[in-house]
Amino acid sequence: MKPKRAAGTTLRSDRVIVIGAGIGGLAAAIDLSAQGFDVTVLERAATPGGKLREIAIGDVRIDAGPTVFTMRWVFDELLQASGTCLDEHLTLERADVLARHVWQDDQRLDLYADVERSADAVARLAGADEATRYRRFCRQAQRTYRTLLEPFIRSARPSIASLVSHVGLTHIADLWRIKPFATLWAELGSRFRDPRLRQLFGRYATYCGSSPFEAPATLMLIAHVEREGVWLVDGGMVRLAQALERVGKANGVEFQYGCEVAEIIIARARTTGVKLADGRTIHADSVVSNADLSALGAGLFGAAASGATTRLPRSTRSLSALTWAIVGRTRGFPLTRHNVFFGADYRAEFDAAFARGRLPAEPTVYVCAQDRGGRVDRTADAERLFCLVNAPPIGDRHSFEPGEVARCEDRTFERLQRAGLWVERTPQNCRVTTPNDFERLFPSSGGALYGRSTHGWSAAFARQRARSRIPGLYLAGGGTHPGPGLPMAALSGRMAAASLLADRVSRPRFHPAAIVGGTPTR
Repeated sequence: MKPKRAAGTTLRSDRVIVIGAGIGGLAAAIDLSAQGFDVTVLERAATPGGKLREIAIGDVRIDAGPTVFTMRWVFDELLQASGTCLDEHLTLERADVLARHVWQDDQRLDLYADVERSADAVARLAGADEATRYRRFCRQAQRTYRTLLEPFIRSARPSIASLVSHVGLTHIADLWRIKPFATLWAELGSRFRDPRLRQLFGRYATYCGSSPFEAPATLMLIAHVEREGVWLVDGGMVRLAQALERVGKANGVEFQYGCEVAEIIIARARTTGVKLADGRTIHADSVVSNADLSALGAGLFGAAASGATTRLPRSTRSLSALTWAIVGRTRGFPLTRHNVFFGADYRAEFDAAFARGRLPAEPTVYVCAQDRGGRVDRTADAERLFCLVNAPPIGDRHSFEPGEVARCEDRTFERLQRAGLWVERTPQNCRVTTPNDFERLFPSSGGALYGRSTHGWSAAFARQRARSRIPGLYLAGGGTHPGPGLPMAALSGRMAAASLLADRVSRPRFHPAAIVGGTPTR
């Protein structure tokens, strides 16, 4: 079958190698193949997805990576640019309940996609005045998102100057209103009186693997992103990676799994291909690395390639996690798809992870009940659960003792029991993943799952861009701009592809942003 390609493109002889079949690598491969490049994706795992992965317990497979699917428009645009659409490849259902939140003494709050339903829930929990403040917060979150969408999220090279230029002098007040220099925790304290609401919305910092006490207030935009749509993927989140792989194959992309890259070859000051662990060499005109930046900087792809990006100190790492994938019976608490059981001392959790490198004494527990929350709950006997607590990113320099993990596990499931949730756990039905395990999966990261932390107002601007310091080598993934998470990783891949195209194209009217905002143009 002849590969489908975007209208107006021509077949090229240029060969591009993409290292890693994570979401960023898949997005880059789709865009480049649609533009006529000969693309080969090399992935050391057996399946696509990267951090978007599954764990098997018997015959049952459980999502064990990202579990929240938002910003659907990113994937709609990606597939439309390749002549297809997301609905042809995935069955998606929009969630009614965004998440169920639980505090001590079984105090609960459901957030909904509908602002007024959420405001009513806030009023029942914390009073009418807090509901009014919640509505104001929603408007501020929307304003923040709209202010940052074009000049930061979609921009390949954002800066304070570009933000000011984009909004213009007449709207400079809008930029100031999004509180770019305040911390998220401080800003939430000025907006809510109830500490539970401050804790709820402060949790959005963990979406970037960061502490709400250090992350910028601009992360409140996540509240608006979730209200625009949290989607449930029929069959599990890994179906997204499988769908992108199918689109890439339809464009002619070659995928090689179980294929480990040992070295990115640099000759005459530019990238010329890769050397594999089995000794083979594959020549290419360009390489897109979707591997962790930490692995690149540590020299795992060769000493020459380690200079492609600045090696980040360990102090800038984002959070890791301690997780449990379970197939078992539950009783008591009425779970929905996404559930958060808050610990009593939020600041202590982040101090433990970032300041002391320890597992939390009183953890906040996230539970994804993967058979709940859709049109039909499929929980007849045993159900699939993915439980997570925040952990320090020290998997490469500290081996957690079995007793240390066991103590945290006891406290985690005691927290759930205090809320009325009993979970069946046995050695046969439960798989534990520690920061040491994440380090083995993603070497040199220490188990950090989100690249660098977003601490301080300038951290987001310090993320690595798509162009590396070495000509012909481009970078994508959650560790690069615009940041972690499935849609951001996809945008990073599109930016890498756009940068590569802009460096190759001879016609001066080509603009790399065209491939990020919609159908590639030339």
